[in-house]
Amino acid sequence: MEKNIVFAILIISLVLVGTLSFVIGEKYFLGENFQYSYTKAICNENNYCEDYEVVCGKNKMLGLNPTSFAVQFSSDWKDPRNKEDVKIKC
Repeated sequence: MEKNIVFAILIISLVLVGTLSFVIGEKYFLGENFQYSYTKAICNENNYCEDYEVVCGKNKMLGLNPTSFAVQFSSDWKDPRNKEDVKIKC
């Protein structure tokens, strides 16, 4: 019985330490200036799609840089992405 209680306390302690480490680490180790980027194809009404690097930080877009990769689709082409996937998100 005592072994079960000790084991349960150990598991709960590990979960708490892991959660606190993540929260503290995100704030102090990544810092407020943490930035990330991803690429996104942006298409116009003529089905010309160009790939851009989207630079994000502090939950907002910091930059939109063309990658020089582009494609022209036929006039009957429909973008297979849903509306939510087309949006730029940071």
